[in-house]
Amino acid sequence: MLRALRHRNYRLFFGGQGVSLVGTWMQMVALSWLVYRLTNSALLLGLVGFAGQLPTFLFASFAGVLADRWNRLRLLIVIQTLAAIQASILALLTLTGHIAIWHIFVLGICMGTITAFDVPTRQSLIGDMLDKREDLGNAIALNSFMFNSARLVGPSIAGLLLSVTSEGVCFLVNALSFIGVIGALAAMRIPNLTRKHAHQPMLLGLKEGYRYGFGFPPIRYILINLAILSLMGMPHTVLMPIFAKDILGGGPHTLGFLVAMAGVGALLNALYLASRKSVVGLGRIIGTSSLIFGCALVFFSFSRSVPLSLAMSLCAGFGLMGVITSTNTILQTIAEEDKRGRVMSLYAMAFMGMTPFGSLMIGALANRIGTPDAVTVGGIICIISSFLYFRRLPIIRKLIRPIYLEKGIIREFPPAVEQ
Repeated sequence: MLRALRHRNYRLFFGGQGVSLVGTWMQMVALSWLVYRLTNSALLLGLVGFAGQLPTFLFASFAGVLADRWNRLRLLIVIQTLAAIQASILALLTLTGHIAIWHIFVLGICMGTITAFDVPTRQSLIGDMLDKREDLGNAIALNSFMFNSARLVGPSIAGLLLSVTSEGVCFLVNALSFIGVIGALAAMRIPNLTRKHAHQPMLLGLKEGYRYGFGFPPIRYILINLAILSLMGMPHTVLMPIFAKDILGGGPHTLGFLVAMAGVGALLNALYLASRKSVVGLGRIIGTSSLIFGCALVFFSFSRSVPLSLAMSLCAGFGLMGVITSTNTILQTIAEEDKRGRVMSLYAMAFMGMTPFGSLMIGALANRIGTPDAVTVGGIICIISSFLYFRRLPIIRKLIRPIYLEKGIIREFPPAVEQ
């Protein structure tokens, strides 16, 4: 289960990123609480989410080209440094009492732009950290484990701090947490990061990446399913303060527990995926996890009980993480090496780039028909997407098998082998 930690570079990354992600989750929870405290508006919660995540949709494809052309390690150090500066400014404005909603919008756009370059670069760098490529699936699963461990710890700490201090303290902790990941990245030694086609025109690189990604049915179908879940399912998180305060009658601690329970579910799924020995079978896991996620959202929307809501939040986190991690692993396994950054940029656009449109839609829908009904609609659409994906699964299996055979993941063409 921990075999990827045998690689020195990945151990450094795992430790540094783990510290930083705790701060990131603290900031996310505190920021949503701050916005709702200042505005008391579901629509503005959606608008803030839209502004912060839209840059991923706009700029991730450009970031993918750069990740395939430049030194990914140096690029990631610059990106993490900019993220630390953004968190510091947010903390300063909040602690001095000068924070306003327009500050949150501007800083959200800045962070969204940073994230647009961070995700493709960081994800494509994981393979470079490993001495043995066969540990890639385990490394991605452990990365999800780390992300969701932080998702469990960060919101819990944020909920406690919000009860006794202010949002600004959470932002300050996040700014300081970047010291760990920047130091870890600086200590890495990764040879052979020089890229081919370093002087290829940007537009030509974009065109090549889109043609490759959307021209290969397995990549296309897997990304479409992820995009639908990101558009209609994932934005329910921006409405969590409303569920915590108005529907369940709680406070910041309730919000922290709801987000943390989603992290517990995701953590359990990450542990399961890390224990698997092969990428074979992940295709079916994507469809099953999509179905679990959609059903959990529907039940969550109808719940008026804190224990049931916590249980459904756990199930939603479990299902969503199964989709995200399995999609990531399959894409990095089947992508050609010189296009991995661009494929991961398409992954970032489907995973995070569609979420701002969903945040805007669900915020407006919640304002019109009510928060629970808006989440119900999103859950039903996720369920429909899972059934459509299962219909395409035989095609995905057929086209991925030759790649698995070429890479030695499977040794023959037995019909019983599942992708």
